[in-house]
Amino acid sequence: MKHCLIVDDSRVIRKVARRILEELAFEIGEAEDGALALDYCRQQMPDAILLDWNMPNMNGLEFLRALRGGGAGSEGERPVVLFCTTENDLDHITAAIEAGANEYIMKPFDKEILEAKFTETGLL
Repeated sequence: MKHCLIVDDSRVIRKVARRILEELAFEIGEAEDGALALDYCRQQMPDAILLDWNMPNMNGLEFLRALRGGGAGSEGERPVVLFCTTENDLDHITAAIEAGANEYIMKPFDKEILEAKFTETGLL
């Protein structure tokens, strides 16, 4: 079973994403900010990460840069990272892709959007 880490400071968003991703046969982990997500990845590297941008302690971009830079012990392990945020300007999208995001979607999302993006990345 594929494993997805949901990183979002909103408990509601994590709950909605969990429900959708469990229907898509993912095992789920959760973190409420980038710092906790980095700790999580050091313990158990997921196959995929659904990542919010705006969070306390460490935002999504800072987390992604640390992850892709090997800060989570991820040498050789490249989880698919799907940025999922309300930030929709070209600067944010460009920064996310340059930092190593595989996909970028806007909130709100639904099952069809997540399924399509994870299918495109080869996880489904």
